[in-house]
Amino acid sequence: MIKKLSVILLTFLICIPLITCKNNSTSAIEREELFSLEIGPLEDQIALYNLEGNRGIRRTAFTMRDGLFFIADGNSGKIVKYNSYGDLLFMIYNDETNPVPHSLKTNISSEEQATRWAFTHPLEEPGWIAVDSRKNIFVEDRLPVQEQRFDPVTKAVLDGLILHFDQDGRFVNYLGRDGIGGSPFPRIVGLSTSVNDELAVTCILPDGWDIYWFSPSGVLLYLIKISSTAVPSLPDWQQAMAFIGSITVSPDSRKLLIKADYSSDTFDQSTNTRTGSEPISSIIWTLNVEDGTYIDYIEIPLYEIIENGRQTDIKVFYSILGVSNGGLTVLYFPVDTGYSLLFVDTQSGEQRKGNIRFSNEELGYNDFYLSTEGILCAMLADHFKIKLVWWRTDQFIGEM
Repeated sequence: MIKKLSVILLTFLICIPLITCKNNSTSAIEREELFSLEIGPLEDQIALYNLEGNRGIRRTAFTMRDGLFFIADGNSGKIVKYNSYGDLLFMIYNDETNPVPHSLKTNISSEEQATRWAFTHPLEEPGWIAVDSRKNIFVEDRLPVQEQRFDPVTKAVLDGLILHFDQDGRFVNYLGRDGIGGSPFPRIVGLSTSVNDELAVTCILPDGWDIYWFSPSGVLLYLIKISSTAVPSLPDWQQAMAFIGSITVSPDSRKLLIKADYSSDTFDQSTNTRTGSEPISSIIWTLNVEDGTYIDYIEIPLYEIIENGRQTDIKVFYSILGVSNGGLTVLYFPVDTGYSLLFVDTQSGEQRKGNIRFSNEELGYNDFYLSTEGILCAMLADHFKIKLVWWRTDQFIGEM
């Protein structure tokens, strides 16, 4: 039976657990270059830019599992799988938008043997991608405009499906809101695998979020509805304005980590007129998927802007980059040379700061993925090539 859960809004009357920093210094984390890809339409290329040199308008997304990289190329309509040495292992492609691959054996039967192969599938616009422990692939795809629908109740456009491929790239089925073969999702903003290979699809609506939680076989287990106004209040911040910045799925439990940012109004003292707002702090709330209640929370400090090597009075919110096993959360804020990172153990409250660096050319495009083990991967690009890199943040985290 499907459990449809509306999040229970609670007022907590206990002290906010503060995170404690074992090492307040910021350490640079060494980057490891893995492999690079050319930009273009061929099987061993990614169509990040078009022939005129402009960025494609469709998403290019990737994920990593056990050292294997899976890239969904929305501009060309294909999904590719690479090992960490940059060897192309297989491809799923739309034969109407891609040339026939020369280095891969196409449409092999289940009895045939091949080391590198390709299957065709009418991919429309692949986007978010996730891979479970079985190496099954789940990828967002969008319906053609003529097949999209408008939901007058939620005021949302229903245009998304989740395509399921097996570990060899063969199509299995598709998931909709009701499970296998179900109706389209509203706008998908996240796709994650979780405990026991369960799958979570995060959708955004005009008034909040719907998170659809599926079993490994595609049965809808839970529908969690989160209203944009259902942000828990805290005794000391009763008048604060709250905004849900992100919703992240725990990779090893039926939990959601919801980051809420709290701000207060600022006023001109002479005229008593509102001049804007300033940040107070952020809270990461842990929500139990099984009953829709908030079960824990932790305060996240603001990032303090540094200019010319000196600390300023400007403080801003961090953003969540990802969550690994055990609830260890990585937050980030962009700086001139890359990103400043904050590692937070949401169970013990410990934190550690670090930073990762890029060249000026790489700052133009970068996309991240944090693996369940805590390895931070990135896809970086300039106008000539795409680089796949990682930082062994799992080892960095181990020193906390």
